[in-house]
Amino acid sequence: MTTRTSPSVLLVLAVAAGLATNLVLGLFYGSIPPLPVPAGLTFLVLALIEGGAAVVLYRRIRRRPGARPVDALSAARAVALAKASALAGALIGGAWCGVLAHVLPRRAEIAAAASDTGAAIVGIVGSVALVGAALALEWCCRTPDDPETRASDPPR
Repeated sequence: MTTRTSPSVLLVLAVAAGLATNLVLGLFYGSIPPLPVPAGLTFLVLALIEGGAAVVLYRRIRRRPGARPVDALSAARAVALAKASALAGALIGGAWCGVLAHVLPRRAEIAAAASDTGAAIVGIVGSVALVGAALALEWCCRTPDDPETRASDPPR
């Protein structure tokens, strides 16, 4: 049995990435190219895929009518994907927050900072969506006979 992804670990990772990114941007912002707005859409697409996988696996693990049983190895792979995605989403989300913290106060003075603000917002939204979908996928992969599952699920 694996432990669940801790929200405090995700928060610490995001804050550390945000602080490091803000520090690096303070030193090198003038020498980097503009940030593309669609850069954060990648994590949003991954979030949609993982959210769909969570719904499908939840039905299969709970043996809903018409759903095939899930292979234990597939569920383990899904949990590994969910854990990695949650960590990656927190890391990149924190980095985008660091970008936003750096460019938001400077957007009236620097034209690049105004365009980078949009990229940072899209990146934050995509990262938050990925972390949410990853945690949902991890939650859906619990075994039906897990004591924690029975305590948190409503009676049927």
